Amino acid sequence: MKISSKGRYALRMMIDIAQHNNGEWISIKDISERQGISLKYLEQIVTNLTRSGMLLSSRGPQGGYMLAKSPEKYTAGQIIRVIEGNLAPVACLESETNMCERSTVCPTIQFWEGLYDVINKYMDSVTLQDLAESYNAQDGYDFSI
Repeated sequence: MKISSKGRYALRMMIDIAQHNNGEWISIKDISERQGISLKYLEQIVTNLTRSGMLLSSRGPQGGYMLAKSPEKYTAGQIIRVIEGNLAPVACLESETNMCERSTVCPTIQFWEGLYDVINKYMDSVTLQDLAESYNAQDGYDFSI
């Protein structure tokens, strides 16, 4: 599993919105400038986040985006899954039912299931609030896991 630029930027965008969450709409242009991410790229990302219900949007000169819920109600895993889809490390775990004809005799399936479980548990244990607070505590330059 490798998180794409879109996934990483989506997380940065959501952290930025959480940090500037003062009840007013936040312009995508401001986010672009603060994060050093192109406006066009953020427009692609924000569409998915809005469609998923994570962000609210408002058009017009005073429009922009805001979180649909408070930052502690989002997990990093939820945000990443909106952009990346399933976080399964192998194809046979991508659907609810393992359709691989070798799943019952596969010598590695338990390993992959364990890794998948660890990935999901960790990603779902870190909230957007946690990330925003960690970012602020470290002067906004680094987040170490």
